[in-house]
Amino acid sequence: MPHAAPAVPTAAAPTGPELDALAASLDRAHLFHSWSAQAHLTPFVLAGGAGCELWDHSGHRYLDFSSQLVNVNIGYQHPKVVAAIHEQADLLTTIAPATANLTRGRAAAKIVEHAPAGFSKVFFTNAGADANENAMRMARLHTGRDKVVSGYRSYHGNTGAAVNATGDWRRMPNEYARGHVHVFTPYLYRTEFWARSPEEECERALQHLERVVQCEGPETVAAILLESVPGTAGILVPPPGYLAGVRAIADRYGIVLILDEVMAGFGRTGSWFAFEQHDVVPDLITFAKGVNSGYVPAGGVLISDAVAATFDERVFPGGLTYSGHPLAMAAIEATITAMEDEGVVANAAAIGADVLAPGLAELAARQPLVGEVRGTGVFWAVELVADRDSRRPVSPATMGAVKRALLDRGLLPFVSDNRIHVVPPCVISPEDARRGLAIIDDALTAVTAGGAA
Repeated sequence: MPHAAPAVPTAAAPTGPELDALAASLDRAHLFHSWSAQAHLTPFVLAGGAGCELWDHSGHRYLDFSSQLVNVNIGYQHPKVVAAIHEQADLLTTIAPATANLTRGRAAAKIVEHAPAGFSKVFFTNAGADANENAMRMARLHTGRDKVVSGYRSYHGNTGAAVNATGDWRRMPNEYARGHVHVFTPYLYRTEFWARSPEEECERALQHLERVVQCEGPETVAAILLESVPGTAGILVPPPGYLAGVRAIADRYGIVLILDEVMAGFGRTGSWFAFEQHDVVPDLITFAKGVNSGYVPAGGVLISDAVAATFDERVFPGGLTYSGHPLAMAAIEATITAMEDEGVVANAAAIGADVLAPGLAELAARQPLVGEVRGTGVFWAVELVADRDSRRPVSPATMGAVKRALLDRGLLPFVSDNRIHVVPPCVISPEDARRGLAIIDDALTAVTAGGAA
């Protein structure tokens, strides 16, 4: 069973509201925040955590339904992972990537154990963005082609090519990499294809993708890069047959299929990799986040044997100083081992099927602001609308009120656009999952009563 959250902090730490004030003051004086206009930020202070709970210096506790940035899959301060990092720090804190290191080798072997047949090599990176960056590099060199096709509803990272592969607004101020083409991927609730069923959405999205490939010139397309389940874009679980259809298109034109499992991988969807639920095997798999729950930054690319063979006699022109950093590798090995021993992936699947799916369906039936709920495992979205018939999204002011109501009730949410993403750690108990749903229910009731829309 997953480890339980301790009732008290696992390490002694100074407490008091003055420390929260100091943390906020130092943040505003010296920190430059991502994706933000800096002048009016009000940073949210957190001091400690354990299991699925976090707290500030003043003692306010929060049930985490965000997993931070959907990465703390194994929960906070897992004792086995913390111990492994300590042990590695005592042994060797850092070493260059060109060396052979036992901890690095064990981490790679652990990852490969959960990969499909035909994968035996891992290229380690610092995070998910540079994992996608290097996967695109591999695909371009492997095929001798240049273009990468990705989805408009996607996020692949904030490095040069990764942010251009991204489809949302963050791409637009950063468009300086070449060869990126975008398509619409399935999203039946807001279909681009006038579809009325998952089958129609799948068929038409695949036809759209293939036509774009044909019009761009298949001989120019190196890779199709997709999140197995687009996460930040709305937890858009693809309809049955879609990813298998993408695989067929890639095979038809000799294109490398890259599946981005940075957010969806390592238990989040109730399986080790999300694509396992869709009858498909990609050529390259990118990962980060859940591979060690972000305890020490790490990411990487799982490389199929066919692509890896391209570089047997040819230099791969890529590398990072901290590729395979020993502290991160120790965290990976310990995280995957603990997930295996404690049934964490099975727990995520059970929580999704037995608690979140029925609980969110009840929420949708009861709450007029809820337009749709969708997801799998511990990877769900609650889409809020001002009007169910038109499906018009609620206003930013309403989303702000929802976020405040959730925080006031002790729930740390992941809020994006007009959605609440229900993404707790994979170790969450049924009791805590139900408690979180009850808080969402109560918060939506309060916001609706207040007349926001």
